[in-house]
Amino acid sequence: MNDVRDFTIIGGGPTGLFSAFYASMRGLSVRIVDSLPELGGQLTALYPEKHIYDVGGFRKVLAKDLATGLIEQAMQFEPEVVLDEEVRTLERDGDEWVLGCRTGTYRSKAVLVAGGKGAFEPRTLEVPGYHELLYNGVHYAVKDPEAYRGKRVAIVGGGDSALDWALILKDVCTEVALVHRREGFRAHEASVAQMEQACDDGQIRLLTFHEVREIHGNGVVDAVTLFDNRTDEDLRLDVDSVLTFLGFKPDLGPIKGWGLELSDGGRRIVVDQLMRTNLDGVWAAGDLVDYEGKLDLIATGFAEAAVAANQATRYVNPDARVNPGHSTSNAAFK
Repeated sequence: MNDVRDFTIIGGGPTGLFSAFYASMRGLSVRIVDSLPELGGQLTALYPEKHIYDVGGFRKVLAKDLATGLIEQAMQFEPEVVLDEEVRTLERDGDEWVLGCRTGTYRSKAVLVAGGKGAFEPRTLEVPGYHELLYNGVHYAVKDPEAYRGKRVAIVGGGDSALDWALILKDVCTEVALVHRREGFRAHEASVAQMEQACDDGQIRLLTFHEVREIHGNGVVDAVTLFDNRTDEDLRLDVDSVLTFLGFKPDLGPIKGWGLELSDGGRRIVVDQLMRTNLDGVWAAGDLVDYEGKLDLIATGFAEAAVAANQATRYVNPDARVNPGHSTSNAAFK
């Protein structure tokens, strides 16, 4: 823990992994610290089986496969990886930054905060049975679609995740009911069109203007009671699982106490065009940063990661060039 690294990256998601690759390629010693038990961030923790369509070079790619590629790319330079570790404090000690973690401290010359949107807390259904049956038929994420093969599933939500999983699970489950409290959907137009076609084909049962009143089961889910929010009429469905895709409440958590300039009600870190924060030697990149024109995309995170890594390289080694040149001629690959 007392070994000083050139560059410590807080967050092992797409942005953090690409920055680890870039900084290592530039010759920095790199450490990745992540609160999750595995690398990949949201790609592996929340939607590993979902296709992503807006990453350069891929017509479509499964989130878990994109994570695998990013991990392999970053690990070729053997950075130190610290998992299942929460960074609680960030303090300056001379020329070094000290990361105070749950199990000890880590020192670094430069730091990149790339923690997605911070800690994610799933939005829950405050109805009888939800908390009692959570992880026993009630879930807010899907790790393996095959776990639902031959089962009856109710999916609650009206965003991209709800529609994506309804479209995936319709070919796996015996019954899929999509429950949404209103008529419109907060999802990509193409997904809405596919969902409507699947409903017309009898593959998905659509229940708009319905909400969950209670989830039933003795140890495991066996039914859910819905109500029509226009008439208050109840409808009971026999199901084996209730999947709630209601979104997540992002929270920067301990990051808010590190002295960083924040915006958006304390939910984002302010950076300049070089991904610099207001703290010398600390950069930030990914969905948690804020600057004019910011787009919350993986592709944007990659660019921000490269900018931060190259700036950190000059910071750690003042004689180094900021512009790394083309990777095809980089000495790291010779």
